[in-house]
Amino acid sequence: MTAYEKLGMAVLHRFGPERAHRLSLMALKAGVAPVPGLYTSPMLQTTIAGMKLPNPVGLAAGYDKNAEVIDALARAGFGFIEAGAITPRPQPGNPAPRLFRLTEDEAIINRMGFNNQGMEAAAQRLRRRSHRHPVPVGLNLGANKDSEDRAGDFVKVFEACGDFVDFVTVNVSSPNTERLRDLQGADALRALLGRVLDEREAMDKYTPVFLKIAPDLGDDEIEAIAEVARSVRLDGIIATNTTIQRKGVKSKSRKEQGGLSGPPLFEKSTRVLAKLSALTQGHLPLIGVGGIDSAETAWAKITAGASAVQLYTALVYHGLGLVDEILRGLEEHLRRDGFTHISQAVGTKRGDWL
Repeated sequence: MTAYEKLGMAVLHRFGPERAHRLSLMALKAGVAPVPGLYTSPMLQTTIAGMKLPNPVGLAAGYDKNAEVIDALARAGFGFIEAGAITPRPQPGNPAPRLFRLTEDEAIINRMGFNNQGMEAAAQRLRRRSHRHPVPVGLNLGANKDSEDRAGDFVKVFEACGDFVDFVTVNVSSPNTERLRDLQGADALRALLGRVLDEREAMDKYTPVFLKIAPDLGDDEIEAIAEVARSVRLDGIIATNTTIQRKGVKSKSRKEQGGLSGPPLFEKSTRVLAKLSALTQGHLPLIGVGGIDSAETAWAKITAGASAVQLYTALVYHGLGLVDEILRGLEEHLRRDGFTHISQAVGTKRGDWL
């Protein structure tokens, strides 16, 4: 981090985590937050589901929930950006406090509950976004907490916003919406994805559809998800969302309910990623998420089977400068191991995680 960014991070950490989040969005909107700019190279440029990424390090959903600062984030160095989660109707989410820093672990626990301004507000912002920056933008699709047809909610958001994004993610893995994870079962998942993909067929353009899964899945469940993904010809899987487990967490706030993200999630999420990679044998793009906070952890995800990675929690502790640091570090790993392109490294060490 630069001295300016260190000062900004110190100021933000004097506030509660949810207020600090809002202040960081305000800083990006006002143009006062330091953004490192886009770093790319022939070694790092890659393609996933037909999308050309200037680099393989993306921003995970959860930060820009309402697609408020897409243009600023496109200048921050990410190779792709995911906004949301967005539900059809606005909803306040769960009662505060609902976001907790676990500083000792450089982790976060959240039970936000899909707080967002709804699909109409998101569609208006996404429609107005600039296309000057070569950074694909996606949207995480969610369901309202009180919905009687959650599969229908995903379709509604896709219908409202799909024309204005480069990909969408079906999020059935948040632990903070009751019974949402039940949609990861094979039959329910097949029916849900079928409805979403039918909606895509009715649209004027092809929009890649990804699925975001939980890390708290057994081997049989992972196998079932991989089979469903193959059978419906899904465009990719994002592995993984936050965990409800607390293994290895030291901070007192570990007792808070919600999804845990950050370094304590790294091993669990990477094992799920490697299992999916082995099951799909490179025929389905995988995006690795969970505990990435350095070039080394990003490299581990890629060699475990990820074609690209996403991060969010590490930015809370290391700032946006971390993105540039990871990208330059990935180039060093490629040179050290004799690769000329990031795609050559994908899955080369997944056996270490099986």
